[in-house]
Amino acid sequence: MQSFLTVFAVVFLAELGDKTQIAALLFAADTKHNPVFVFLAASLALIASTAVAVALGTAAERYLTAIPLKLIAGIGFVLIGVWSISEHFRSA
Repeated sequence: MQSFLTVFAVVFLAELGDKTQIAALLFAADTKHNPVFVFLAASLALIASTAVAVALGTAAERYLTAIPLKLIAGIGFVLIGVWSISEHFRSA
């Protein structure tokens, strides 16, 4: 149960305020879209993308056991952050 709660909390916090949430907010704010359908569509999209991530993570763990995946993921996030910051200053 501890593992479930940890994954839930981390993913929940990571998803708050990201592009997915903003897109869902904008669709729900548009009167042409039923909020229930926006919720269902966004939920199914998140489930599908999470299924792909879990499948890829499982395959990566199985075939890349010698590579420090957490280190690679951390470096990837840092690089994305640096790229995002540099893009901010380029467009300013």
